[in-house]
Amino acid sequence: MEDRFTCAQACTECARACALRASFAGPDGPEGQELVRRKGIMCAEVCDATCRVLSEQARQDEETLRIQLEWCRTVCLECAHVFDDHPGAENSAKACRECAQACADFMATLV
Repeated sequence: MEDRFTCAQACTECARACALRASFAGPDGPEGQELVRRKGIMCAEVCDATCRVLSEQARQDEETLRIQLEWCRTVCLECAHVFDDHPGAENSAKACRECAQACADFMATLV
């Protein structure tokens, strides 16, 4: 249960960091800024959805949970790579990587 909470908490932190980073990138900015904005929004949405799934009291089917966690892990790593190319986005990239690791760690606990 602790791993589940740790993962949900990492997802929440990542969603917050990505939403904040996306808000700094204007929709009419240069192409690189648009990519940061789109990836940040996508990552925030996926992390938020994953947190909600992890927080539900109803027991989810393990395969569905694995798929959600793998999706979140993948999107977080993609987003971190995009953030790596933009000065000032280091903390957001770190939050993405921490979330990806928390998802991987939690998946490892599933039987």
